[in-house]
Amino acid sequence: MDKTYTSLSVAISALQKEGYTEDFNLCDDGLENKKRKTVHPANELEVVKHYRFEGMTNPADNTVLYVIETKSGEKGLLVDAYGAYSGQMPEGMVQKLKIDY
Repeated sequence: MDKTYTSLSVAISALQKEGYTEDFNLCDDGLENKKRKTVHPANELEVVKHYRFEGMTNPADNTVLYVIETKSGEKGLLVDAYGAYSGQMPEGMVQKLKIDY
């Protein structure tokens, strides 16, 4: 999975073809999979890879795509438009989603 992608939409499409089909969203308790009605705290997640995309007109317009697998076997994606540090979330999630540049 050491690939690069030209855009967020291209990355999502390619990763879905690789089996990362679940759509994860940040919530107060960790990551939520609304389709399956499951919530996963940080200790149940593995961030397999992440990809960062910057806006064409403003490099401050960050989007981060996280490729995630859960201990229960769910494989999916989390799109964070502002970076893991922007909102209120548990410290464990901040550490799990932290990207070292």
